[in-house]
Amino acid sequence: MGILVSLGLSLIILYACNRSRAERIYGEPTTEQQSLTQLVNPFIGTGGHGHTFPGASMPNGMVQLSPDTRLMGWDACSGYHITDESILGFSHTHLSGTGIGDYGDILFMPITTTPEFTPNENGNYSHAYANKKRKGSEKAEPGYYSVVLDDNNIGVELTTTTRAGFHRYSFEGSHAGLLIDLNHTLQGHRQVENILEVVGPNEIRGVKRTSGWARKHEVYFHAVFSMPFQSQLHADGSIAELTFEDNTHELLVKVGISHVDWKGAKRNLDEEILDWSFDKVRRAAKDSWEQYLSTVTVEGGSMDDRTIFYTAMYHAGLAPNTFSDVDGRYMGMDRQIHQSDRPIFTVYSLWDTYRALHPFNTLVRPAINQDMIQSLITKYEEGGALPKWELAGNYTGTMIGYHGVAVIADAFTKGQKDFDIETAYEAMIKSAHYDTAGIHFPDAHIREKLMPKAKALNNELGFIPADLENESVSKALEYAYNDWCIAQMAKGLGKTADYEYFMTRSKRYVQYFDKETGFMRGKLAEGGWREPFDPKYSRHRKDDYVEGNAWQWSWFVPHDIKGLVSLHGGREAFVAKLDQLFTESSEITGDHSSADISGLIGQYAHGNEPSHHIAYMYNYVGAPHRAQELTRQILTSQYSNNPNGLSGNEDCGQMSAWYLLSAMGIYQVAPGSPYYTFGSPLFDKVTIHQENGKDFTIEALNNSPENIYLQRYVYNEKELEVPFISHKQIEEGGVLQFEMASSPKSEDPQ
Repeated sequence: MGILVSLGLSLIILYACNRSRAERIYGEPTTEQQSLTQLVNPFIGTGGHGHTFPGASMPNGMVQLSPDTRLMGWDACSGYHITDESILGFSHTHLSGTGIGDYGDILFMPITTTPEFTPNENGNYSHAYANKKRKGSEKAEPGYYSVVLDDNNIGVELTTTTRAGFHRYSFEGSHAGLLIDLNHTLQGHRQVENILEVVGPNEIRGVKRTSGWARKHEVYFHAVFSMPFQSQLHADGSIAELTFEDNTHELLVKVGISHVDWKGAKRNLDEEILDWSFDKVRRAAKDSWEQYLSTVTVEGGSMDDRTIFYTAMYHAGLAPNTFSDVDGRYMGMDRQIHQSDRPIFTVYSLWDTYRALHPFNTLVRPAINQDMIQSLITKYEEGGALPKWELAGNYTGTMIGYHGVAVIADAFTKGQKDFDIETAYEAMIKSAHYDTAGIHFPDAHIREKLMPKAKALNNELGFIPADLENESVSKALEYAYNDWCIAQMAKGLGKTADYEYFMTRSKRYVQYFDKETGFMRGKLAEGGWREPFDPKYSRHRKDDYVEGNAWQWSWFVPHDIKGLVSLHGGREAFVAKLDQLFTESSEITGDHSSADISGLIGQYAHGNEPSHHIAYMYNYVGAPHRAQELTRQILTSQYSNNPNGLSGNEDCGQMSAWYLLSAMGIYQVAPGSPYYTFGSPLFDKVTIHQENGKDFTIEALNNSPENIYLQRYVYNEKELEVPFISHKQIEEGGVLQFEMASSPKSEDPQ
């Protein structure tokens, strides 16, 4: 077998190992003219507060090889912002769209002169080697990034495999050099240890250990150069300066990384990059992205619409990241090295991604989604608790709720059960209780985040008093939904007593609804409501709500909309209040309001996840035309084909996954209930090429920017009476047709 074919197949297998149980057979590669990767714009979200990065990565890859342009501040979470003029270097790990920063590991930077290395006030070394981007030179596509560094006219090209990065540098001067900076890190995280070792005339390896958001984070690397170098260490041994023979015009560098050890980094490199052909690796990365993107095909819409769609799909395919080496070894939650025959993942932004990213995966690639679930279960077995925001084999305890249960229950209720069901259920039960037995905690700070006092109060008192616990309303509402998810799992397993118990707990949201104001409010331990009350008030992470206010959080009862309608006094009152949400003044009060409240339409905040299901609630109260109006408005006003094209943090694929489902015309309001409801499809035709071989197509007849309303819904030639379809129907394949018009259907179902 030729080297090119072998390399291409090996990289495809590396991607496909995450979904091997599906045994999906891809068709012939698409032609260049048909390439879906050409529709991806990796710069979407790199401006504003999207917090994405433009660099090279594979689907769910371990490596994210991308430029860093800033280190500190909220908009440095990915290490990159399009407005920055200079590049600090190119590091191998990045987070996509998070609201907290970490990573930026193993930075490489080509140079032509030796910079000065002086420590700053924090003891870190300044980036005297920063280099301006040549205006207009940045280019990116899935699996590839390039730029020209203007100060010394160096061309940079980057591509990747799953666990290795490949650099190609072009020099025009007589001197060629390169820096490897282990001291470089995002958000000023504490440097625990940096080691660099030259292990051959053209090989160097190292390890970087830091303590930041991930309390114990270590990345090993092994790099091989296309020519020998001379080396000199700076900055207490944490920066290596490599120099190459004079008149070097092209330098190639292959870099394997591992979270286990040096041996793992070298093996990852040796098995994933077989020769020195940069272009072969670039093509193989592009092919892997093409195969993933081609699982959904769209027709119609504008070029910008299609670009936004496939960029959203690209962003949805970045995380969670591969964490295990090619030999199956990985660093466990107990900080021990383990071996697994299934892929192990990291970067679980579950507070965000349970809502749309994982439901999208159940449609498009259920096999890899079940691998991700099994990885969560494995982390529970090693650490004693189901993660809610796991990072690099660490519990961070970030955000609220215990939404791993939603991801598990959603797959289970859809019949996707290729994971350890009994252990998953055990983990779900433990997540709901203030149960610290057998849990591996790195420190007391994380212990409190994993098993917060709110859980104890919820279990002991049956509610969470606002005067005893911060963010009590949001926590209580999310606990109620999570408990409902556990109940659905219990029902499917025939555990009747558990089902009844958790269904009762799922109704606890009722206690927080104030009928006089029509909002969910903080309830005091001795009775009564917290005063004063302003539904527009926000004090970031220091009030009764999380990253929002009463207007946004009073709708978080996705599992019992009927019950929420009853609290409002019936359908008409509920619809009137819902209408007011979208027409109310967008003013946010409070001196320290949450920056996450963004993408406002009235008080609806699309830039943050708690609002994402709200527009679809109209379908539950006989007003689907309002859902159609608003979802089309959100699709066209909150997303655009430019760097500031996201109205909030990308959050590891959630913002994009909302767009993907909604642009198709469907959305799942309550993961755990295997039903989707309808919005206003953006495209004339969307086909999901399912892993079971049965295509499911959504056709929007007479679709146009004016024709946003659904007149009829027809599934496999049978008219549907209500705007809902089950996951089972989708799995069976066929065609869902929407008849579109410029005015609402004359009679909406009640």
